[in-house]
Amino acid sequence: MILRGNVFSKILEMQTGITIVTPNELKADGSYKVAYLLHGLCGSNGDWADFTMLPVYSDNYDVIFIMPEVFRSFYTDMKYGAKFFTYITEELPLICKSFFNISSKREDTMVIGGSMGGYGALKCALSKPEQYGVCGAFSSACLFLKEGLEIQRYDENTEEFKKTKKIFGEQILNDFKAIFGDNLEWNPDYEILELAKKSNEKPHKPKIYTSCGSQDYFRKDNMRFSNEMKKLDFDFTYEEWNGVHDWYFFNEALKKFLERCV
Repeated sequence: MILRGNVFSKILEMQTGITIVTPNELKADGSYKVAYLLHGLCGSNGDWADFTMLPVYSDNYDVIFIMPEVFRSFYTDMKYGAKFFTYITEELPLICKSFFNISSKREDTMVIGGSMGGYGALKCALSKPEQYGVCGAFSSACLFLKEGLEIQRYDENTEEFKKTKKIFGEQILNDFKAIFGDNLEWNPDYEILELAKKSNEKPHKPKIYTSCGSQDYFRKDNMRFSNEMKKLDFDFTYEEWNGVHDWYFFNEALKKFLERCV
C-alpha cells in the first residue's frame, strides 16, 4: 500500500511531503519494523516508491517504509533554512508512530538512503546509534565533506570545481552556503568518518551496509570510506557490482540490503 500526502511539522514550521509504503495487509496486533528511506539531491519523497519495487519489498519483509521530504538540505539543520536533521531524527518518528504500530526497538529501526540520502542515512545512524540499529547507504555522496567544502572555495575555473558542478549541478555552491553558511564552515558533526569514530566508542553501534556501482562517479570515495570503516569496530559491509548512479542500481542495492540485514 502506497500512501502519499503532507504532514505539518512543528520543527520545520510548515506542511511537508511524505510517502509511506506499508504491507498490503496491516496486522492489528504486534508492531512493524520501520525503515526511514531517504531521497537524493535531485529527488523528492516519492522517488523510492516510484522507481523501485518498494511495495513488493514491504510485503516480503513486513517493513513500513517512511520517505520524508528534505529538498537539497543534505539532512542537516541548515544555517539559513529549516532544521531537517532534527525533523528526521526527532519529530518524524513521533508523527509516524501516531499513525502506525511501529516498533520502538532500535534493532527494528533502519535508516537507508542513496546518494545524498546515503550521506543522510549514515549521518543519522552514526549521530544517534542508540536510535538506529541498521543503516544502508548506497552510492553515498559527500563522504569526505571537509574536502568537498574546500573544493567549493576554489576558483570557479579549476577542474575540481567544474567537476563538482557537473556532478551536483549549478546550484550546489548556493546549496552549501544555505546549509553551512557563507564561509562554508566545517563542523565535525557533519563529517561521516568523524561521527563513526565517536560512535565506535559507544556501547551501541549500528550495523552498516554500503554499496556502489563500479562505474559510479562516487565509487572512489565509497571505496576509500570502506577502507577507513574497516579499521573501526563496526559490523560493516561494502559491496560493489556493475552499475552507475541510477535507479537500476539503487533498486538492486535496496534488495541486497534487505536480504542481508532484515
